Amino acid sequence: MASRRKPLCRARSASEKTHAIGYVRVSTDRQAEGGLSLDAQRKQVEAYAKLYDIHLTDVIVDAGQSGKTLERPGLQSALSKNEQGLAQALLVAKLDRLTRSVVDLGDLMDRYFARDHWALLCVADQIDTRTASGRLVLNVLVSVSQWEREAIAERTS
Repeated sequence: MASRRKPLCRARSASEKTHAIGYVRVSTDRQAEGGLSLDAQRKQVEAYAKLYDIHLTDVIVDAGQSGKTLERPGLQSALSKNEQGLAQALLVAKLDRLTRSVVDLGDLMDRYFARDHWALLCVADQIDTRTASGRLVLNVLVSVSQWEREAIAERTS
């Protein structure tokens, strides 16, 4: 009989809060000054955590970092903190702040956000990967996000 992997995120009683790491990112100065500013994202993440009684362990910032790659210092720090057991979830304001790549999302899902690992929580898209419907919505949205990135690249090249 094959052994099952031990879940990294144990079930919580109703009295226990989920601990999450917030992650915010902008790739350009224009985004930093506009509606996608780091401050605006932080406020969304903090409000979501308060609304859903989530303990926000930290909010990690990637300023001036493209979402085209997962090799970003802040993201790697956030994932590392989850691996260290400091949180059970990663909380982002909007999915495209995490990635616009279907391939990268698949990698993140397999490595970090599988059903028995950590949760990915997304404010704007109301994604919670602890549920089957949350995982389905996530996969649809990341496909649209990748299409948007490719369409922008076509228009600007």
